Amino acid sequence: MSGQGVSKVGDREAIQGVVLEILKDLTADWDADYSGGIGPDTLLIADLDFESIDVVELVVSIEGRFERRDLPFEKLLMDDGRYVEDLTVRQVVDFLESELVTRGDGGGRNG
Repeated sequence: MSGQGVSKVGDREAIQGVVLEILKDLTADWDADYSGGIGPDTLLIADLDFESIDVVELVVSIEGRFERRDLPFEKLLMDDGRYVEDLTVRQVVDFLESELVTRGDGGGRNG
């Protein structure tokens, strides 16, 4: 159940699979009213009732699964100096695909 299925950086389907797995793990014990399955158009706040601490847990889980601590999550979470109101699963996957492909698999060089 780890992120080992993401062997090729930029494999969108694998990235989405890992993100969905993380979200299902995070929300498994929640008593949420959302009855639809989690998919690309699912909103983290409006649909899954995410709070700020849940977003932090999501970021930490993503960093752990992809073994990357250098991803610029502020690009995903902030817009014009303000926190975004909500995010779809698709936006998270788009961000990860972009950053993992742009910056590469190693993540060793910062600068």
